[in-house]
Amino acid sequence: MKIISTNIGAATTFLWNGKEEQTGIYKYPANQPLFLGKTDVENDTVVDRKHHGGIHKACFLFASEHYEYWKAIYPNLKWDWGMFGENLTTEGMDDSTTRIGDVYRIGTALVQISTPREPCYKLKVRFNDPHIIEKYLAYGKPGTYVRILEEGSVVKGDTIELVQQSTNTLTVAECFTVILSKHKNPFLLQKAINNLAVPEYKRLRLLKYL
Repeated sequence: MKIISTNIGAATTFLWNGKEEQTGIYKYPANQPLFLGKTDVENDTVVDRKHHGGIHKACFLFASEHYEYWKAIYPNLKWDWGMFGENLTTEGMDDSTTRIGDVYRIGTALVQISTPREPCYKLKVRFNDPHIIEKYLAYGKPGTYVRILEEGSVVKGDTIELVQQSTNTLTVAECFTVILSKHKNPFLLQKAINNLAVPEYKRLRLLKYL
């Protein structure tokens, strides 16, 4: 497994419901090392600190393998790495096998898989499609945020080395499903609640479904 691209972005202004807003979702290849700090990626833009950044969402990873699928749906967009707002575009990581709580060495940083990406309306803006969130949910491969256990730098080409696999088998894809599905699978629900790497506030929300 390795890093295909490191991506950062500046604040971009857009109109939403007649009001000007800003977003940091427009990220592009940086061609330089990224420093992964405890709450965000250095020199990157995080506009909405309530829903992005912080210890559980310090850095977002998305797999390069999914790009061909999305390119076929949106052939007229100008494609580059970082299209999904990811800081790190990966090769070889799979949401269906990567577990919440897995610990990886990426470059000089040590990171832990924390929570899948839950798409918001800004993805609609990025892709100029009001229906992309439904498509994203149906596809079921969301990418993942990580918490930073040891700060460090990552460059294009760095390997992604599994240091410790979580004993709880909840995968990123399963976590995505149980968080966003209307009808919770009892088995996945229990796995998510028992996985201490899932942010506490999300586990408390899921407890209500027991």
